[in-house]
Amino acid sequence: MSNNEKNKQKGKFNKDFKGPKNSKAFNFYWIYAIIGVVFFAWLMMQQMNTTRVWGWKELQTAIEQNEVAKIEVSNKTTAYIHIKDNSLELDKYKLVRQPEFGQKPNKGPHYSYTIGDLKHFQEQLEMVQNEVPNSEKVDLNFTNSDSMWDGLIGWLPMIVIIVLWIYIMRRMSGGGAGGGGGQIFNIGKSKAQLFEGDVKVNTNFKDVAGLEGAKEEVQEIVNFLKNPKKYTALGGKIPKGALLVGPPGTGKTLLAKAVAGEAEVPFYSLSGSDFVEMFVGVGASRVRDLFKKAKEKSPAIIFIDEIDAIGRARGKNQMTGSNDERENTLNQLLTEMDGFGTDHHVIVLAATNRADVLDKALIRAGRFDRQIFVDLPELNERKEIFEVHLRPLKHVKDLDVDFLAKQTPGFSGADIANLCNESALIAARQDKKEITKQDFLDAVDRIVGGLEKKNKIISKNEKMVIAHHEAGHAMTSWMLEHAAPLVKVTIVPRGRSLGAAWYLPEERQITTTEQILDEMCATLGGRAAEKLIFNKISTGALSDLEKVTKQAQALVTVYGLSDRIGNISYYDSSGQNSGFLKPYSEYTAQIIDEEISKIIETSYQRALDVLSANLDGLKEIANQLLEKEVIFKEDLEKVLGARPWKKESEETIEITTKSEEPKEASDKEVEENNDEKSTA
Repeated sequence: MSNNEKNKQKGKFNKDFKGPKNSKAFNFYWIYAIIGVVFFAWLMMQQMNTTRVWGWKELQTAIEQNEVAKIEVSNKTTAYIHIKDNSLELDKYKLVRQPEFGQKPNKGPHYSYTIGDLKHFQEQLEMVQNEVPNSEKVDLNFTNSDSMWDGLIGWLPMIVIIVLWIYIMRRMSGGGAGGGGGQIFNIGKSKAQLFEGDVKVNTNFKDVAGLEGAKEEVQEIVNFLKNPKKYTALGGKIPKGALLVGPPGTGKTLLAKAVAGEAEVPFYSLSGSDFVEMFVGVGASRVRDLFKKAKEKSPAIIFIDEIDAIGRARGKNQMTGSNDERENTLNQLLTEMDGFGTDHHVIVLAATNRADVLDKALIRAGRFDRQIFVDLPELNERKEIFEVHLRPLKHVKDLDVDFLAKQTPGFSGADIANLCNESALIAARQDKKEITKQDFLDAVDRIVGGLEKKNKIISKNEKMVIAHHEAGHAMTSWMLEHAAPLVKVTIVPRGRSLGAAWYLPEERQITTTEQILDEMCATLGGRAAEKLIFNKISTGALSDLEKVTKQAQALVTVYGLSDRIGNISYYDSSGQNSGFLKPYSEYTAQIIDEEISKIIETSYQRALDVLSANLDGLKEIANQLLEKEVIFKEDLEKVLGARPWKKESEETIEITTKSEEPKEASDKEVEENNDEKSTA
């Protein structure tokens, strides 16, 4: 490309793209200020005069000398005296003869006199004129005039309306740098950020680790825009939209940023909430403006983050009436994506973690042809994500990335990024020059378990209960075949918990009934140990009970694993059930409650049996916890021997934090503890 063509293209881009300007934009509020000043000055000019106050003696003298032209009585309280033009030339009227606002001479009124009683004033005025021979009759006029403040109060409602209107327009327009007035006429304009020409994103597909399937899907869209003939030669058509769906932190927005960095076409980025405003019709107008701009620059890509803000299913909330702004915005979006005149090459990318609430008309083929599920990363994907986030960190050369990936099952990409950053902060806190393996392990403990609270006051008896509680978890998980074996356990308080345990789960896709029952038994091992050793139980098993209750409910009502209920699932994946109506009868509900209680009590009895058979080992593990506060897998092997069931999955680790509260809890504490959940 020649230099002339580059300059033309650059000039065209500068014309189309409205980026930030160096000079300050004109603030429209200056116009309002000028109007206000002019209005106030006009009121002052209407009410202001240069009159001087006279007493009765001065007024009487002026009347006797035929120097008064007329007298105006205002509101029956004040008399304004006008002096004759020829008399103004006298020296005694020098002060009132001065010009007023360009008038020469001063037309008056020149003096004012305060009237006490109007009738008495008229009588005195007539008496003075009768006593002076050959005196001219002074005209006496009566007027009613308002004061400046009366006039201002009369205009006050209009002023208040204008101020409120300006304020509302300012808030509605987002308070741009150009001032509220400058934004008023841009209310219906799109707020999308344009990436084109010199304005680019530095993120590309190399920065997106893992997500291989999702990257292939979006890379094909980018390749279609770069080389459309490759696909159209076979009769293929460009997909109109792709919906990125997945849990929070899995990289949906990052994937869109990579598309913006890789695509050589205009890229519009905005959030779903940018369409929603307090005025009816604004959202639909912004949708029209967005697609109008994209069509003018087609081929182009539009990315809408958190599309569930405007894409919720219609007709769910009848209380808002038929004129719902969100529904109007969604209707306009549906029309623009697949309506008449939509043959332009404009691709819509959208991201959400609430695909279940989206309108079916929005996610059908023809609008979003592809739904790309972005799931939590697997072991190899976590390794790739670690390698990306370790690039800017100063860590030891022999850092085992495979080991770090195995220590973080269930971590999303955002969690791994936070883990790397937390490890750097921990190393810096200890004045290290490089980040070591132990810093990463401490970061895992810090993120999942919370901050250690070694100075927390715990009585000796409570510490005994906590130690045996954790020892019960360690023992049952070690002795059961399908339970996740414990790797490390501590009784050092972390966050809101009094004990934390680290497990080794399998990275599996399906779960059998035996696996769920063994996990429930291991979870109840803490309470069973308290019952077995102290013959009493405490509130420390609150989060354990919450976890096993949910597992038992899922086993019976969701997965159909109960023999008594049968192969029936009451799970509603569509989310259409509001929750007010149960999909089963009262009799079935009673059976479900009985089954849940039976499963939990059976698991609890199994835990008691396992611990009773290994009582000496339970006490030894508890004593080591009281002595060391932290024990590891090797300590368990010394006490219990090698685990009977060795699995390949024992090379990974997962952390589960339990809320151990052995002391009696108040109602408020119970409510707070109900909010605590185990990280699985």
